[in-house]
Amino acid sequence: MENKVGKVIAVFCGSKDGRNPLYVQEAARLGKLIGESGHAIVYGGGNKGMMGALANAMLAAGGRITGIMPKILVDFEHSHGGLTEMVVTDGMHERKRMIYERCDAAIILPGGFGTLDELFEMLTWNQIRIHEKHIHILNTGDYYKHLIMHLEHMHDEGFLHDSLWERISVAGSPEELLAGL
Repeated sequence: MENKVGKVIAVFCGSKDGRNPLYVQEAARLGKLIGESGHAIVYGGGNKGMMGALANAMLAAGGRITGIMPKILVDFEHSHGGLTEMVVTDGMHERKRMIYERCDAAIILPGGFGTLDELFEMLTWNQIRIHEKHIHILNTGDYYKHLIMHLEHMHDEGFLHDSLWERISVAGSPEELLAGL
């Protein structure tokens, strides 16, 4: 889905800061770089943790950012009031479907259960050809080291239909990740 300013990139990440300050720093740097690159972001709509750092840096760089958040999370994740667009959905499934439909590719930053849920749903939909959007993992501070090893194990044990690296790329920095877009 191309728009006037470039690609629309879904970004999935934590609504908390995490223990390593590098997580928030890299989320903010990614938001700044995407904003300067002319691409747009669609994300979960939060104003806390990594989500807030990403959105605030994107907006400060003059970028376009859309938040999509279910009603149940508006207070819990502190919906961001300054976005280019904010969409409130009835539930999580509608939120994820809308994000997937609006994006051209996805970036996965450190996060918790919700971030992993979004990663694996996108991978599943990709594998069964509901979409063919590339997924980029930003492995800040080796956060996803063990998950990447497990994904490779799944491949090696014959549980994936295609090569793992046809669907996913892993980068160590926001600059490396954006170069792969």
